[in-house]
Amino acid sequence: MSEIKILYTREQIAQRVAEMGAQINADFSGQTIIFVGILKGACIFLSDLARSVQLDATFDFISCSSYGKGARSIGEVKLIKDLDQSVQDKNVILVEDILDTGLTLSYLKKLISAHQPRAMKIAALLDKPSRRVQPVKADYTGFEIPDHFVIGYGMDYAERYRNLPSIGILPPELF
Repeated sequence: MSEIKILYTREQIAQRVAEMGAQINADFSGQTIIFVGILKGACIFLSDLARSVQLDATFDFISCSSYGKGARSIGEVKLIKDLDQSVQDKNVILVEDILDTGLTLSYLKKLISAHQPRAMKIAALLDKPSRRVQPVKADYTGFEIPDHFVIGYGMDYAERYRNLPSIGILPPELF
């Protein structure tokens, strides 16, 4: 079995997430926000990001899929779980683990925008622009990465590896 190559350590992730939180604090100073986490991958990132923000904040979650059980996007997005609360006239930060093809975030931006939020921003821990199909850009980005399949810190392959504290590259022979 191959070794998983570490791309970002727990410490590097914590430092960058704290910087992202500071920027959100500055951008939304004195306002309330709703963090909308995209399940399941963004859970750990959302938790750490929310703890780095000193604003009045609530959480909601949305779930959709474009991967199924494999390593490649199937090209269409399916909504699995919608929001539980209204976002009309609220500041929304859509929290995603990785901005890849842009299909999921493009779909979710349209879906949430239809509910007329006051502001909607995207926070993506990882950005993989080489795979972009839809022109989506995150407002807050942790790291830009090359075209590797990454795992850890909430990101998975067939539901495995989410609990790794760092972000690693899954060797091709493992998928």
